[in-house]
Amino acid sequence: MKLTYNVEDKPGIGKVLVCALQQLLAILAATIAVPAITGNGMSQSAALFGAGVGTLVYVLFTKRKSPVFLGSSFAFLPSLAAAFAGGVSASLGFFGLIIGALFAGLVYVILAIIVKFAGVNWVNKIMPVVVIGPTVAIIGLSLAGNAIGDLMKNGAAEVTYPNAYVNIVIGLLTLFVTMLCSVYGKKMAKMIPFIIGIGAGYIVAVILTLIGNASGAEAFQLIDFSKFENMQWVPDFAFIKAFSGDFVYGEAANMGSYILTIIVGYAPVAFVVFAEHIADHKNLSSIIEKDLLKEPGLHRTLLGDGVGSMAGAFFGGCPNTTYGESIGCVAISGNASVVTIIATALLAIVASFFAPFVTLLATIPSCVMGGVCVALYGFIAVSGLKMVQKVDLEDNRNLFVVSIILISGIGGFFLQFGAVKILTPACSLILGIITCQMLGTNKNSTNSDNENKSVKETKKKK
Repeated sequence: MKLTYNVEDKPGIGKVLVCALQQLLAILAATIAVPAITGNGMSQSAALFGAGVGTLVYVLFTKRKSPVFLGSSFAFLPSLAAAFAGGVSASLGFFGLIIGALFAGLVYVILAIIVKFAGVNWVNKIMPVVVIGPTVAIIGLSLAGNAIGDLMKNGAAEVTYPNAYVNIVIGLLTLFVTMLCSVYGKKMAKMIPFIIGIGAGYIVAVILTLIGNASGAEAFQLIDFSKFENMQWVPDFAFIKAFSGDFVYGEAANMGSYILTIIVGYAPVAFVVFAEHIADHKNLSSIIEKDLLKEPGLHRTLLGDGVGSMAGAFFGGCPNTTYGESIGCVAISGNASVVTIIATALLAIVASFFAPFVTLLATIPSCVMGGVCVALYGFIAVSGLKMVQKVDLEDNRNLFVVSIILISGIGGFFLQFGAVKILTPACSLILGIITCQMLGTNKNSTNSDNENKSVKETKKKK
């Protein structure tokens, strides 16, 4: 993939700020959605601040060689709910969030130590391209329902016609403007197609909302301007709420039992997210054409993700993880500069204290973000399918692995053990690994031999 800016490049300050805003827009909806879904007083601006801090920690541990933003992880939603279960007070609940994130991060640290001494060859053996490729595709495809749902529902519980027609038009307008800028735009327009697309969709949504408010037409009322009336100027940090004056260590009937519940709710999920961590970094490696599992090394990306998650949860309450939206943004914009990621993290931190800006972003209609996400999630899926091009699908062993991952992923297969839910991409990956090992596809998982032969033949002709 041709990049406008490589990992080590440093674009001008103007381009960095604009591209950082684009990255922020790409990750914003999901980052603030986690605290919104969890409720119990969790702050969206604090989650944004935590995501910025977590990303800076990640960049530090990865020696500024991995261009991806860390945001709130949806995989930990059941874990977050478990922290507030049983009628505990808000303070004890936030204390549970921090304790849980520490144990989840500890799992990453342990895995990083194992990788440091055992190397990464075992990862490539149990997760070759034939497994990782379709798994990356599933990460994108599993989000397809979210993108189309946002595009059609605009935050509503279900699709209702004729209101949905307005949402669809706005969403598709956003998507089409984004595509046209990316394909036919000049250099700068090619780098910021999301900002232009979202801006176009938002302007049209504002005009329709004003018409809808004046005429009483509900279908046109796309933006809730009332959000500006009760803006939160200072992030409500998790650690402050956890150790507020009314916190009592013996509040729970059995503190030991409560902490054990938190550990059980968090630690196993970290192992699941570990699988997605590898898939994300394999995907990003294919985009920037540098193997991140070797340099800076899987142990460093794990440490960055784990410690970054701890830091993010300390402030925002939500464990963080690498974001597919961020990777998709890198792929579409062609900007893999880590300087842009650092600027995005700093922008997220600053923005969390500027209520009008955060509120403005929060008023972007979901149909507008849905239109953008159709492209973002699609790019994630396609990047996985591009990896599968290297696989010899004439071999039935490889064909079974790819088929099982795709069908279980698209079908929405998941497992749940009490409060621990293993999400679809992780389940598909696990099934793929089992199938791969059972059929012995490691020795014949790609057509690299054929590729090498064709490369040699091409060189001889030249």
